[in-house]
Amino acid sequence: MAEDAQLHPSGDPLLAAKFAVPAVPPAFVARQRLLDRLTEGAQGPLTVITGPAGAGKTTLAASWREADLAPGPVVWLTVESDDNAPGVFWAYVLGAFRYHRVPLPDGVGSPSSADNVDHSLIVRLASALAQLPEPVVLVLDGLEHTGVHDIAAELDFVLSHAGPSLRLVLIGRVDPALPLHRYRAEARVCEIRRSELAFTPRETAQLLRCHGLAPSQESVGALTDRTQGWAAGLRLCALAMQRTEDAEHFAQSFAASQNAVADYLTAEVLAAQPEATQDLLIRTSILSHVHPGLADALTGRDDGERILGRLVRDNAFVEPIGDTSWYRCHPLFAEVLRAHLRSRSPALGAPLHREAARWLDGHDRLTDAIEHAAAADDWPYAAGLLVDRLAAGRLLTGPDSHRLERLFSAMPDGLPGTAPALAAAACALARGDAAAGRKHLAGARPGADAAPESLLTRALLRLLTDPGTGTGTRGPRASASAEDGGGREPAVADPGPDRGTPDPDREVRALMDRVDRDRLARHPEIEALRRYGRGRALLAAGHRSEAREAFAAALDAATDEQTWTVRYHCLGALALAEAVDGLLRTAETHARDGLKAAEEHGIPVDRRTARCHLALASVAADRGDLTAAGRYLAAARAQSLVRDVPAAAEAAVLRSRLELAHGRAAAALSALDEVPVSADGPAAAGGEAAGRIAVARCSVHLGRGDPATALAALGEAPPGGSALTVASAAARLAAGDGGQARRLLAGLPGGDRVPPAVRVRAQLLEAQLTAVEGDGAKAAALVAVAVRTARPHGLRAPFTEAGPWLRHLLSRASGLADARAWLTGRPADAEKQAGRGNGDGSGSGTGDTAHAVPLLVEQLSPRECDVLRCAAEMMSTDEIAAELFLSVNTVKTHLKSVYRKLSVSRRSEAVRRARDAGLL
Repeated sequence: MAEDAQLHPSGDPLLAAKFAVPAVPPAFVARQRLLDRLTEGAQGPLTVITGPAGAGKTTLAASWREADLAPGPVVWLTVESDDNAPGVFWAYVLGAFRYHRVPLPDGVGSPSSADNVDHSLIVRLASALAQLPEPVVLVLDGLEHTGVHDIAAELDFVLSHAGPSLRLVLIGRVDPALPLHRYRAEARVCEIRRSELAFTPRETAQLLRCHGLAPSQESVGALTDRTQGWAAGLRLCALAMQRTEDAEHFAQSFAASQNAVADYLTAEVLAAQPEATQDLLIRTSILSHVHPGLADALTGRDDGERILGRLVRDNAFVEPIGDTSWYRCHPLFAEVLRAHLRSRSPALGAPLHREAARWLDGHDRLTDAIEHAAAADDWPYAAGLLVDRLAAGRLLTGPDSHRLERLFSAMPDGLPGTAPALAAAACALARGDAAAGRKHLAGARPGADAAPESLLTRALLRLLTDPGTGTGTRGPRASASAEDGGGREPAVADPGPDRGTPDPDREVRALMDRVDRDRLARHPEIEALRRYGRGRALLAAGHRSEAREAFAAALDAATDEQTWTVRYHCLGALALAEAVDGLLRTAETHARDGLKAAEEHGIPVDRRTARCHLALASVAADRGDLTAAGRYLAAARAQSLVRDVPAAAEAAVLRSRLELAHGRAAAALSALDEVPVSADGPAAAGGEAAGRIAVARCSVHLGRGDPATALAALGEAPPGGSALTVASAAARLAAGDGGQARRLLAGLPGGDRVPPAVRVRAQLLEAQLTAVEGDGAKAAALVAVAVRTARPHGLRAPFTEAGPWLRHLLSRASGLADARAWLTGRPADAEKQAGRGNGDGSGSGTGDTAHAVPLLVEQLSPRECDVLRCAAEMMSTDEIAAELFLSVNTVKTHLKSVYRKLSVSRRSEAVRRARDAGLL
């Protein structure tokens, strides 16, 4: 219009393109949540939309206007950098009103100068707007280009005095210079910022579908995470995916996404920055997080804080991290910056990483420092940091353990020096490869004048990789009483008579006293790992009670995030030790706590211990629930047991027990041959594992009626241990040597020094010996003692595995009603009633009484119960097969299993005893 041409102070015509509302792009996604926010904001005087380039700010406002959601006519002005003079800016504002047919009185006038505006014009404009019959929405897109404080003050004046007739929408990459704090305090501003503008996964999927794509949920999630919901980035990726043959692969590829947006970010963001800012961005691109001080160290200047703060205010893809002094770049922008570093200065990367490593080490960010030292390929320095800062334990436990392991897994083999060898040993131990750990430790030979940190690291790793060392008379057991609620016993300088192989636990404690106390206090994982390693050494040496105490002490020391991994392994080790000893209730609690800890802390499946499931399997087996025991054992065997030989030995023992319980003696023996035999075979794990295997072999041979072979099997175990003594006594008794059996039992320690699982079996053996000698009353009394020992722990397996003599004794002896009730799960009054036979008062002397007594049984499977119920209805084998849709041979197999579990040989006896036991 001709009149518009006269409004520019210079006399030039106004550019009408600045008044045009930008077109909504094709494949546009209308995001109702943002449209609603803008509609809500337009009910008040001021709405501010800020975000980085390509965030969708302009598109949002344009689509809102196109949807006709504004409370009145919309006046649009796109502000550009040449509009930063007050006269030019207000000339364009007035021109925008005329362009969009919003009449203003002629008396408002127009600016006469490009550089300033008479305040009276601003007053007249505010007055004119206040008199409009309906609200008008003024959209100023790109207000940051004005850059003049006077314009902001004049705009604030107009907004404050125009009344409810003016609704102002400001769009830009930075906050306008208006007093937003005042508008916020008065609840007169609606702010739509970067976080709200970001696409949600659902909106990303909709955008991709609008581009003719059919994305998977994984692709949507990957793109949303990678772009952080950045609208332009998603649109550019969608366009690139349209051109590629494999859109799914593109969506999963970070490099493809980065390539798709590189040109945009380079032109719109990086190139728009001053040279010093570009230099800082490119140099700090090696960092995941940027601190102003670290930026200064990498640039050699002192402008880091100022530049980073300005980038945040400008929404230039840099954002602060919470309430800290650290910043981070958008991941796609960071990758563009790294590409520029590689292309412009490829030789600069390593020096930058080294400088960053030193700065980070000096500011207590050790893991980050190690990461940058590794990126610079400076492995001696990286390993030195790990050792000198006492951080080797962090590779084994804590939130940084997986990250450190990944870093040092890339370290080349064979690097000279003690620190690389120790780092490699710790890394191997983190993978569960103790043999490789010992190999690397052999190459770590710190001199006599080595720093105590290096010596302590080596001693701690030695304790953890070789639990069988130092377990002699002066070994870990000798200091068992020193664990007194969290403190360490005084260090002993002299390791004992075996000076060639000192006790690693004593050595660790002595070296801990030589290390700076403040530094040691920052590493609680060292004490927790020491106690855990000590427990493993005690367990391998067969000192099970002391081992449980050591594991419990390790749990007391493992109370923060740096020790949660060792806490998890302690729970598993303690649970299995308790289960083997018959402390079933505490074992179950610790095992379930361990499984819960693994889930809570996200321990990778391939790094989880099988010991928690093994403990639960052992608990179930000792309670007589063989089905649950098999289920837990299968879960344990699903995890790798190759590098945990003690656990593998226990898994073999449990499997052998289950096979033997099902009458498969050959399979029970075969199960015991599956323990890994290598440099880390049972012997390498200490005498405990070998002893457990030998006792299990003895049990199988006794079950086959071969006491001679059972005794020979025990000869393969290292001497010592109460379980071995009781197994020897059982074999001697089976061989007819009751005198030697009694002498062996008499040699057992008294009190609680023998664990419940072994003590109950010893008491039952003594009862059997007494029964063989003909003293039934005393034998019954000894069985009652065994029941009192077992009952608090729920130990039923020793009774079900004892053999026919115990069933006969229970069926005939008086005074064992309570014992029978607990063992069978029937109330004691039912036992007494059953003991009366047919109600004729004949007592326990009749032939029917034996059948009336509930017998010890192994739990029947559901199918075996079905077969037994059919047998109780007098069905033939063929009829049972037809009723249950089974083959005749399968029915016979189930019946044989029922006979074995009920200790009978005929169908009628099975039915009668099942009824007595409450199974029918």
